[in-house]
Amino acid sequence: MSSENDTAGAVTLDRRSGPYGEVVLRRRGAHHEIIANGVFLMDTSDGRSERLLIRAAAEALGPAPAAPAVLIGGLGVGFSLAEAAADPRWGRITVVEREPAVIEWHSGPASGAPPLAHLSGGALADPRVGLVEADLLDHLATAPHRYDAVCLDIDNGPDWTVTEGNSGLYAPAGLAACRDRLTPGGVLAVWSARPSPGFEAALRTAGFTDVRTEEIPVRRGAPDAVHLAVRPPDGEADGERDGA
Repeated sequence: MSSENDTAGAVTLDRRSGPYGEVVLRRRGAHHEIIANGVFLMDTSDGRSERLLIRAAAEALGPAPAAPAVLIGGLGVGFSLAEAAADPRWGRITVVEREPAVIEWHSGPASGAPPLAHLSGGALADPRVGLVEADLLDHLATAPHRYDAVCLDIDNGPDWTVTEGNSGLYAPAGLAACRDRLTPGGVLAVWSARPSPGFEAALRTAGFTDVRTEEIPVRRGAPDAVHLAVRPPDGEADGERDGA
């Protein structure tokens, strides 16, 4: 993994042409940044909203079920995975990431220290954690199990996707796939770069209830947001709960 300096004071640690375009890992001072197809996606300077994504889903589930199964869509810089692994309430923790480079930045090549492993806190070694390299929509369509919580941190959220194919996850068919992969009473949590009333309406149209949004103020611009919704507890879907 080679390094190169750029003109903005950041150091490019890795640059890959992957199956969905170019992804770049940069270090700027003490922090790391992920760039996709030339557009900033995330950095490690905060992480509050990524952790809230998991914590809010757990709180929305309440005391039941025991050892709930959670699906995390997007590994990113690892904050959401670390939050889930730090909580003993979760049972099975499945992370789906489609970019091989992002996985390698956490798990490492045959030689060299993975540059983001310290951010996920060694969570990939947790026996509850399973890492799946796949497109999330493909996983939702083919996974043999259901989940008590589905937590999505894909692209920049529903209103601003920069990578081909990600917008389908937030379209009616994608939301239906999320709903069908949840157990009755299960929680969908969606990270967004800004609050989206239109997405709240789309969640209700897709058959979710208890739709609400938690906002996280940031230093500049619109707040980050976590949209929460519940699959109604009436009627069972095919398949058994993951980890049951």
